[in-house]
Amino acid sequence: MPISIRVRLSVMMFLNYVIWGAWYVTLSTYLTSTLHFTGTQAGAIFGTTALASIISPFFVGLIADRFFATEKVLAALHFLGAILLWQVAGAQSFGMVYGLLLAYCLCYFPTIALTNSLTLQHMTDPGRDFPLVRVFGTLGWIAIGLIVGAMAVEKSATPFLLAAGVSVVMGLFSLVLPHTPPAGKSEPFSVRRVLGLDALVMLKDKSFFVFAIASVLACIPLTFYFSFTNDYLNDVHVVNAAGKMTLGQASEVGMMLVMPWILRRMSVKGILVMGLSAWAIRYALLAFGDAGPGVWMFYVAILLHGVCYDFFFMTGQLYTDQQAPAHLRGAAQGFITFITYGVGMYAGSLISGNALDYFTTGTGAAAVRDWKHFWISSSLGAAAILLIVILMFRTKAKIEATPESV
Repeated sequence: MPISIRVRLSVMMFLNYVIWGAWYVTLSTYLTSTLHFTGTQAGAIFGTTALASIISPFFVGLIADRFFATEKVLAALHFLGAILLWQVAGAQSFGMVYGLLLAYCLCYFPTIALTNSLTLQHMTDPGRDFPLVRVFGTLGWIAIGLIVGAMAVEKSATPFLLAAGVSVVMGLFSLVLPHTPPAGKSEPFSVRRVLGLDALVMLKDKSFFVFAIASVLACIPLTFYFSFTNDYLNDVHVVNAAGKMTLGQASEVGMMLVMPWILRRMSVKGILVMGLSAWAIRYALLAFGDAGPGVWMFYVAILLHGVCYDFFFMTGQLYTDQQAPAHLRGAAQGFITFITYGVGMYAGSLISGNALDYFTTGTGAAAVRDWKHFWISSSLGAAAILLIVILMFRTKAKIEATPESV
């Protein structure tokens, strides 16, 4: 792959994830501390990302893959997204924020699939080159987190304005990306193919069925973390919470580097158990930590992100690919993405928001959160899912090397 294309693809990934990272981590802090929305309302607004994840495959499969060059679609989505983010920054009511953010997420989330597909179409060796380009997305997320934290704007609408500005830059930059004509122009549109429903036959395998159910359930405690950790850390007066939370993405990069070594030595079940155990431990640390002598618990909880995320979700994607027949591998990945990032994350957004309200007394600016029991409840939830996997996920399978990688 020519170096000029590699550089452009890397910058594309960096900018695309700067936009998402700018507002996503601090969203609940702004909603609850500044706009004084309830936990249920904040959870519902977080759910717009999951709704968009459910809907975006239809957009990509029906329009982006069939009629327009990918780089032009990216430019249009980011220009429109910049306008919507600017409007979100000025919205005050729940209805306006919800509607505008849902509209924005419907513009943004297709860009994740589009940037991935654009990148892969210009690579001769995706297995070798794609991780080296995709890592710039994680670096972009870390960079904007450090900037937002250093600016101390987590409780303001400024993150939306930062994201809007970068969206304009990304829209302009998209126009100089390598030309990528629509890949599925000659293919018929199929709802079953887009959502991966052809892979439902795999649920006849009891182990995979248990894994699929556990994957959906695991998204619920995952959403507790993504939705309300920044709000919590600011509420207990942790300095530069957004900056500190980027340590989670740094640990994720580190875990990606050691995952091949772990996959060769442990069974799928063993790795999943370790991942879910880390979730339960992480929430217990959040419950009992504080901004004083106990701040080390917060650091450990954040640094566990690599184990929490990669050990369960990355291993799950590899297990899914390995269990699927060759002709169903694409459908299987589409299915597991739909039930986790779509169904699971949406359920988690609603449940976490209602849980926060359950552990809250008072309303508006006078609201007081019982964060300790909020995090204990999510720790127990993760422990319950862990128990399901230990007792019911009965496989000794390991992730095997493909013939190409031997």
